Amino acid sequence: MWDKLIEIFTAVPLWELALIFFAKIVEVTMGTLRIILINKGYRKQGVILSFIEIVLWVFVASRVINGITEAPIKGIVYSLGFSAGVYTGSRIESWLAFGRVLVQIITSGSNGDELTNTLRKEGYGVTTINAHGKDDDRLVLMVYTDRKKKAQVIKRIQSIDSKAMIVINDVSTMGGYFSPWRQLVK
Repeated sequence: MWDKLIEIFTAVPLWELALIFFAKIVEVTMGTLRIILINKGYRKQGVILSFIEIVLWVFVASRVINGITEAPIKGIVYSLGFSAGVYTGSRIESWLAFGRVLVQIITSGSNGDELTNTLRKEGYGVTTINAHGKDDDRLVLMVYTDRKKKAQVIKRIQSIDSKAMIVINDVSTMGGYFSPWRQLVK
């Protein structure tokens, strides 16, 4: 039994297993990014990634499938590469932070005014809505920003009102919005 197990693990050179593993990581990472890009509206970039992804898939999958009966370890390494690729793709996407978000802040009136003024001074477009909570009047602030700036906005909000309720939604389509660039043009 041990002989068979050793044979399975040594039937393929280590460099070939490493090549399968890392090529699969690159392929699946591109697939993950492609899906996210297309969902965020970056179709051209998604199409380019899809071409590279499928070329890699054809070569890697054929390498694994052709030798799977003699070396089942190829299938295991291929699967591990797939899992690592999904993880890597999601990490890269969160680092790149494509797209925009809508940050909604529910706060008291006095804190809301300070938040509104501070965020506007920092270049964010802020829309305010008067609202009524269970016990008090509230102010709802709506701020559109790039996902890359999300943490910065949250930190600023919490520095002014640590009890503010913050809701964040991804924005897929947006038109006619405020941007600091439009302010410069005026």
